[in-house]
Amino acid sequence: MIASYFQWLNDTHGLNFSVFYDAFDRSRFLTGLWTTTYICVVSIIASMVLGLIGVWLAGGNSRLGRLVVRGYVQFFRNTPPLVQLSFFYFAVAGLLPTVSDGASGQSPLVSGTGWAIIAFSLFAGAFNVEIFRAGIEAVPSTTVEAAESLGYTRLQLYLHVVLPLAFRICLPALNNNLINLVKTTTLAYAIGVPELLYAASQIWSEMFNVREMMNVLLVTYVALVAVLVWIMGRWEKAMRIPGYST
Repeated sequence: MIASYFQWLNDTHGLNFSVFYDAFDRSRFLTGLWTTTYICVVSIIASMVLGLIGVWLAGGNSRLGRLVVRGYVQFFRNTPPLVQLSFFYFAVAGLLPTVSDGASGQSPLVSGTGWAIIAFSLFAGAFNVEIFRAGIEAVPSTTVEAAESLGYTRLQLYLHVVLPLAFRICLPALNNNLINLVKTTTLAYAIGVPELLYAASQIWSEMFNVREMMNVLLVTYVALVAVLVWIMGRWEKAMRIPGYST
């Protein structure tokens, strides 16, 4: 029924929303949506892990560790994400060996999707380091001193006292950074990753329906971001403690 309606819309009014009535276009668009979702989920998880590791090293006793984290944060916060992605895909990838794909010859060791995940994770992770650091610094010193007086090691203090409170404090800023990460994934189009924008561009270049596909693309990204905002909002509400969260 839906397909018939959009077919009628195209035939009668020239509004060509082919993804709703053409099986091939719909398949390409859904494949792009899956690729975008996959990149988003993996990059979000990896960037949060990088942020936690980075803030742990930044607050440690190792001078080398602090310098490495500082250099990492400065590099990835102060360079455009498209430049970072291009650097990994065109420069770093060229230094890695190729592997046999068993069919047509040699393939890159890391795919374009893999490089996109690496670049986006490192980019967002640099911001997460600063977000987590701000959250940790907002934890009352009396709380930390009380835990230390109970004999907590630095790792125990970090995992059981500081981090749970810091998470509650920095969730709004973390939410904004992860939303920005979702929007940044469109840059994967530049290296030929078959994500949502790439799939849409293939469709409109063949069907000449740029206006319609841009509307579909816009609504799809609004929906993706809305889902993330809802998840983060539920998480923030579940973790809220009066006096610690905003």
